[in-house]
Amino acid sequence: MAWLLLVVLIAVVCGFVGVLAKGLLWLLVIGAVLFVGALLVAGMRMGRSRHSAPR
Repeated sequence: MAWLLLVVLIAVVCGFVGVLAKGLLWLLVIGAVLFVGALLVAGMRMGRSRHSAPR
């Protein structure tokens, strides 16, 4: 789970640099893709762990 937080942090930093630096809009796109990917992975992990719990 720590690597997921690291990926989200990198995505946010890339997004800020992409917005603030002129001509680096591609960093914003990379940050958005990383952020969405991290959210998808987190959602899949949470869904999988919820279903594997004994009843």
